[in-house]
Amino acid sequence: MQNRTFTDQMNRQVSISYPPVRIISLVPSQSELLFYLGLDKEIVGITKFCIHPAEKFKTVSKVGGTKKLNLEMISKLKPDLVIGNKEENDQAQIEELIKEFPVWMSDIYTLDDALDMIVRTGKLVNKSAESENLASGIRSQFDEFNFNQLSVSTKSVRVAYFIWKDPYMVAASGTFINDILHRLGFENAFDLKRYPEIKISDLAYSNPDVIFLSSEPYPFKDKHIKEFREICPQAEIRIVDGEMFSWYGSRLLQATSYYKNLINEFKL
Repeated sequence: MQNRTFTDQMNRQVSISYPPVRIISLVPSQSELLFYLGLDKEIVGITKFCIHPAEKFKTVSKVGGTKKLNLEMISKLKPDLVIGNKEENDQAQIEELIKEFPVWMSDIYTLDDALDMIVRTGKLVNKSAESENLASGIRSQFDEFNFNQLSVSTKSVRVAYFIWKDPYMVAASGTFINDILHRLGFENAFDLKRYPEIKISDLAYSNPDVIFLSSEPYPFKDKHIKEFREICPQAEIRIVDGEMFSWYGSRLLQATSYYKNLINEFKL
């Protein structure tokens, strides 16, 4: 074991005992990535939202939610590395953890950021070859995404991507979801920043061609389609797998196949 220093995606220098043997992950997609890289024994704590892979979720200690961490539980687990994310975790709680443990933070807005995180995480946990192969595989799938195999052209198709209800919130510019939508050829119907609240009148005025209702963080279901259809009767409305649009770890390997199947069901 030796001390090594790594730079996280917030340009912070993080010194750890290398390689880490007691890791706590505070973000679902990054937890799944760590398990994908083969760190079953090293991962000692995850959040209650880190549900994949299911068999690991059942057996690993839970340290609260992404926004409401159980700091006492984390201290008891004595991690030599904590991995979090700027957007998904609470800043005040992360600052508390930094006082006691090495905390490496990701900061992700685009697919490129996600691939960078994957490679950097691999170096951080002594899985460089595995993480570089994963990132390369994901990059190839997105680069080779064949628009000619789609049943409809997505070019200039305007999409409203809903992540929440009461109040209604959408994914707009400066988000990972928005970057994915653009890579699929879509145009975001809301030229706003981050995750704005919108009113029904805003949606009616925007009049998107397609409305995506995400399965997370708000669990939109088929029953919600009716209310959106009353507002935008001409729109194609779909419940979509939020993990495929917002999880930026190893799940991206499954993403392009999902997108292709989703778009090929359109009736535009």
